[in-house]
Amino acid sequence: MTTHDIDAFKPIATVDLAIFSLSPAGLSVLLVRRANAPFTGDRALPGGWIHIDEDADLEAAARRVLKEKTGVEAPYLEQLQTTGNRDRDPRGWSISIVYIALLSADDVAERQEAMAEDAEWRPIEGDGVGLSLAFDHASLLKEALGRIRSKVEYSSLPGHLLPVRFTLSELQSVYESLLGRKLDKSAFRKRMAEADFLEPIEGEMRRASNRPAQVFRLRDTRSLVLFDRRI
Repeated sequence: MTTHDIDAFKPIATVDLAIFSLSPAGLSVLLVRRANAPFTGDRALPGGWIHIDEDADLEAAARRVLKEKTGVEAPYLEQLQTTGNRDRDPRGWSISIVYIALLSADDVAERQEAMAEDAEWRPIEGDGVGLSLAFDHASLLKEALGRIRSKVEYSSLPGHLLPVRFTLSELQSVYESLLGRKLDKSAFRKRMAEADFLEPIEGEMRRASNRPAQVFRLRDTRSLVLFDRRI
């Protein structure tokens, strides 16, 4: 068997990322427009080949692709799933390791110039973005949204979408936006205090309608805190 014969049986191996942030339109996902075949000109989730001579592991590959597409090095990153079959890519048998990344509003604003030229933010509409995506990326995006929405009720996930500094009212607003329902203010604040994933920024207050509001930040920007019960 020749080297060419062996290569013919090697699956295509990539990492793909569902990268989310908040925009004035609500939760948005980063898409890229494909410059090459297959699916030339179509939009897709950002992704790239695994570099076996450079990437120490799968997460390293995902973080490298994230940096290439957004300029951001260390946001929240979570492996969603591994998928693979002979039909998802017309070039051959394909494996993709899919990650979810959450970028704060500050990350997006500060790294705007580092975003890939072919990248754009698209607001979420239902379980997608209201247009077709290359490969099986529409189903991957749907899976990623399902994971995010399920975790909102019992984790600190929404905090990773806010600017570095935020008030409890701003945090509650993001929870409500992602949940699609209003939350009781006092019950919400009690739950946030019990979860203990926020730290007040000493001496920093923000003007509010009734009295100055304390400004907070996340204790850990790279991991989630899970609650003992749903909101």
